[in-house]
Amino acid sequence: MGEVKRFRITCSYRIGIFKTRFSKEVRALKLEDALEKLYSEVGSHHRVKRRNIRVERVDVDGDG
Repeated sequence: MGEVKRFRITCSYRIGIFKTRFSKEVRALKLEDALEKLYSEVGSHHRVKRRNIRVERVDVDGDG
């Protein structure tokens, strides 16, 4: 198995005229898994569609 990494993902989403920026730390094996978890959590909590979430930056820290 691979090494678990910590991804710090900076994103924004727009609801109406308001744009919200946020940063979230996610632990995952791959970037694709981290983005899937981010989309799932933000979408369910804030009721935002995946296509409305814009990933602006991803930082990787390997020590999980």
